[in-house]
Amino acid sequence: MTRIDALQAVIGSLRDELAALKGFDIDALARATDAKEERVGALAGAGSGPLSAEERALAEEAMRLNETARVYVNLMSANVRQRLEQLTGQAPVAYAPRAAA
Repeated sequence: MTRIDALQAVIGSLRDELAALKGFDIDALARATDAKEERVGALAGAGSGPLSAEERALAEEAMRLNETARVYVNLMSANVRQRLEQLTGQAPVAYAPRAAA
């Protein structure tokens, strides 16, 4: 598998992951995440050395898609936290002390 093939596969997985996040489809999200991790592993073994212009463009697209997925997850998490705070009547705490590990 070439790096271009591996990058395209990662991008496909990221698109699947975003679709699953948007559709709140947990099973599809699990499948897409597993596929993404596998494909990132394949990418690591797809060669080293400098990236071509096409490879760099694909890597940048993958990074943008991954950042979009991260934002979705953070927004969903914030919404759940807000709903739980409303249900429990607890005010949000921006900085709370945590027990030492």
